[in-house]
Amino acid sequence: MSSEQYFSEAPGSDYKPKEIQVEIDGRPVSVITAGGVFSPDHIDQGTAVLLEHLDEAPPSGNILDIGCGWGPIALSLAIRSPKATIWAVDVNERSLELTRLNAARLGITNIKVVKPDEVPTDLRFDGIWSNPPIRIGKDALHELLMHWLPTLAIAADAYLVVQKNLGADSLHRWLETELPENYSTIRVETSKSFRVLRVKRKA
Repeated sequence: MSSEQYFSEAPGSDYKPKEIQVEIDGRPVSVITAGGVFSPDHIDQGTAVLLEHLDEAPPSGNILDIGCGWGPIALSLAIRSPKATIWAVDVNERSLELTRLNAARLGITNIKVVKPDEVPTDLRFDGIWSNPPIRIGKDALHELLMHWLPTLAIAADAYLVVQKNLGADSLHRWLETELPENYSTIRVETSKSFRVLRVKRKA
């Protein structure tokens, strides 16, 4: 899959939806995916590593999934935290359509599926979970993270999963350097060539 497709607002490939079997928060389910979105054939390994930390998800409030794809993170968070509102954000129209479809298939009603500019500017998040789009390039990734991480509420955490050979350690150093002093970044896990970074807003 070309990066042009799943990073673009309207993927160039034909829309050919397909049904796949996956496990969402420990239960087998059937979901719909398609080409032109991230990891259309299965739950990406990095996403799976990130979801091992679901126990850290807050039980209520507003939780953000940056780059929702067809919805595995948002769906898992919504099931684990039924009293929370999950904001599933993506620039890719096809990703948004699939996430809405999969939420409806699973009877999930606590997900808001939106474009980035549809998120209220004054909203503060009680948690952020993301397998961020590393392949958009370093500058674009930094811009994306500097837009969303300041939306964390005080004492809230962001969990980011990044592959080691795609710059996880350099991103960790950049976050420590560029975020204000009221943020801290630590590595909470290394698994299957991925790092999980936790960014906390302390005040």
